[in-house]
Amino acid sequence: MKTATLTALSFAALLGSAAAQTPKAVGTTGAAPAAAAMSTDYRLAAGDKLRIDVYKDAQLSQPQIQIRPDGKITLPLVGDVVAAGHTSIELRDSIVKSLEDYMKNPVVTVIVTETTPQVVYVTGEVTHAGAVTLTNGKLTVLQAIAVAGGFTDFANRKDITIIRGSQRLKFNYKDALDEDSKREPLALQAGDTVVVK
Repeated sequence: MKTATLTALSFAALLGSAAAQTPKAVGTTGAAPAAAAMSTDYRLAAGDKLRIDVYKDAQLSQPQIQIRPDGKITLPLVGDVVAAGHTSIELRDSIVKSLEDYMKNPVVTVIVTETTPQVVYVTGEVTHAGAVTLTNGKLTVLQAIAVAGGFTDFANRKDITIIRGSQRLKFNYKDALDEDSKREPLALQAGDTVVVK
């Protein structure tokens, strides 16, 4: 009877210690998907360097390839593929789809080996005109102006232009500081130019 009770208590202690360790294991495992989710959100940009592996095909694999200024890469058989603006997973899927014409069930891996800094440019009537790096891919007009040292005495704070490709966005600094304004601060994108007149 004592042996059976001792065995049952030992078994219960083992189960209790396993249960106590389970949250740690789940937490560790849970951190990896969160990190993976963050990494898949990164959008490729011109200048980024990639390694593209096609399983069991060294001739199609590219140990180092850089995204051109037009946002494309060129691969054997496939030709030009748009890479900029896509995640590495989206690029992988696009390459797999293109290779299916030439091989059965291609297995492709896209690895980002080097990224170019994501920057916006602030010019005009600011203390320190130049490039401002986006931190974690996020930066508002207010933050960019602050990093550029603020306005000069001659700056027109009501007429600021953000050049985004062919778009011209207007920004009023005084309205942005208005406490009654419920609008979110204007977020900048990589390559934007903030012109303070």
